[in-house]
Amino acid sequence: MTTLLEQEMIQQATVLAERAGPAMQEAAEAARLLAGSDVRHLVIAARGSSDNAARFAQYLFGSEIRTQVGLAAPWLFRDPERAPRLDGAAVLGISQSGRSPDIVNVLASARSQRRPTIAITEHPDSPLAAQADVVIPLLAGEERSVAATKTYLASLHAVVQIIEALAPSQARRRWLAQLAGLVDSLTASVLAGRSAFDPLLQAPLVTATGRGLLFSAACESALKIRELSGIPAEAFSPPDLMHGPIAAVKTPAATWLIEPDENLYQNIPPGMTTVVISTDQSIRSGDPIAIRLPFGIPAWVTAILAVIPAQSAALRLAELGGDDVDNPHGLNKVTLTK
Repeated sequence: MTTLLEQEMIQQATVLAERAGPAMQEAAEAARLLAGSDVRHLVIAARGSSDNAARFAQYLFGSEIRTQVGLAAPWLFRDPERAPRLDGAAVLGISQSGRSPDIVNVLASARSQRRPTIAITEHPDSPLAAQADVVIPLLAGEERSVAATKTYLASLHAVVQIIEALAPSQARRRWLAQLAGLVDSLTASVLAGRSAFDPLLQAPLVTATGRGLLFSAACESALKIRELSGIPAEAFSPPDLMHGPIAAVKTPAATWLIEPDENLYQNIPPGMTTVVISTDQSIRSGDPIAIRLPFGIPAWVTAILAVIPAQSAALRLAELGGDDVDNPHGLNKVTLTK
C-alpha cells in the first residue's frame, strides 16, 4: 500500500501549480508591507521544516533584493515586555499549523511594538494568522503524514512569490511557470529509483552540505533523513564543515552533497557512500548515487528541487528499517513548543 508520505510527495507538483495564481494577491499585500518606508530588515520565526524555509528566505531576500534577514530566537519572546526591540523590522512567521505558541509569541510581540506582521500557514484561522496583518495561505490541503513535504515546498513557493511581488522579474516568472513540471518529473524519477539510496541504511551518520541558497536544502535533507529513518544526520555549509566537523566525514559514515565544488570533493575519502545532487551533467562517474538536476536552473530552483531526493531517500530508509513512515517515533504533526 502506498504511504501517505509518498502520496503527498506526488501531490507537490499539483500544489505548486494550483497556488501559483490564487496566492499572488496575498504575496502582493505582504510585499506592500515590506516596502514600507520604515521597514529596513526582516525577522522570521519558524521551527522544524519551516525553519529551513526561513533559511531559504534569508538567502533569497538577501541575494535578490539585498534585504537583511534575521532568524528569530523564539525563547527571547516568551515575555512580550522583555522581548527584543524590533525597530525597523517586519516580522514573518512560517508554520504549517499556525499553532506553535513560541512562533505566535514572536508575532504577538511584533504587534505590541506596532511592527508589520506576515504569516505563511495552511490555516488562516490559526492563532498565528490572528497575529498577522497579512496571511499567505499555503493552499497545500491536509497533510496527513507527519513529515512535511508538500507544505515545505509550498512555503518556499510562497517566499518566491513575495520576492516576485517586490522585485518583478520576467526570468523568475518563467521559472515559476516551469516549476511544477520540474517538481513532477523529479519526484517521479526519484521515487521510481529510490532503491539507489539503500547503501545509506548502513551509515551511522549522514553529513549534508550546501552553500548559500542550497544550505536550506541541506538542512531540510538532513532533517528528513533523521526524522524518518532515525539515522543521525546533520547539515553544514562547506566552509563550516571544513573548519572542523570534516573530521567526522569518514567511512562508514555517508555524505549528502548538493552542488559540491572540487575542494569539497577532495576531502571526501575514497569509497565513502556519497550522494551528489547537482546541475553539473558531468558528475564524476565514481559517485555511487548521483542525482542530476536540469542544467541552467537558477539557484533558488535548485534549492527547491534538491529536497525531493532527500524526501525519497528518507522514505526508502524508513521502508527498509520497518519504521512507520507516516508516524515516526516521537513526532507529532503539531508540536506545541513554548
